[in-house]
Amino acid sequence: MSRLVWGALALIATGWTTSARAADLYGSRPPLTVNQTQFGPDSWAGPYLGGNLGYAWGSVANNPTKPSGFVGGVQAGYNWQNGPWVFGLEGDIQATGAEETFAPWKFSNPWFGTVRGRAGYAFNNILFFGTGGLAFGELRATTFGLTESHTNAGWTLGAGAEVGLAPNWSAKIEYLYVDLANSNFVITGASNGYRFGLIRAGVNYHF
Repeated sequence: MSRLVWGALALIATGWTTSARAADLYGSRPPLTVNQTQFGPDSWAGPYLGGNLGYAWGSVANNPTKPSGFVGGVQAGYNWQNGPWVFGLEGDIQATGAEETFAPWKFSNPWFGTVRGRAGYAFNNILFFGTGGLAFGELRATTFGLTESHTNAGWTLGAGAEVGLAPNWSAKIEYLYVDLANSNFVITGASNGYRFGLIRAGVNYHF
């Protein structure tokens, strides 16, 4: 699975590099629609970079543990806009404190990431969007002093809203459901995976 993770991170980096080159070609902001020259009340197009904080809660397949905890990370993306319709690609990487111990088992999710498409509708400086795509992350099991971890790929789906606060700055809140697929753990003797909900708030700087 490590190849999958590195491939996903490379995809994020490639998208960001392409976005930055596009911004260089067209100046501080790429051309949008008529009268849209920079990020503001009616413009969402172009590259962005930001950070987020949130909380995740979920359950482990074939095990009674329900890991939960705080989440924080960074995201980068690029939007295209046609009138009020906004389409984009976003990638993020997150560190999490989600864990729980039940009887002899402890499960935790130290990190995860996503690469998602976004589609939304803008009402001036407010953007409502849906999002979905690839998810990947680590599930770690510990029992009787033994630890085993697997990096699995899965999927994610969610929705949110983003508000333009000032030139180049926006704030967002979103919910994601993440499903990290099962894999066979030797120390538990079962096929375990992690499914969880995530609500987070973040800020973005638009270039």
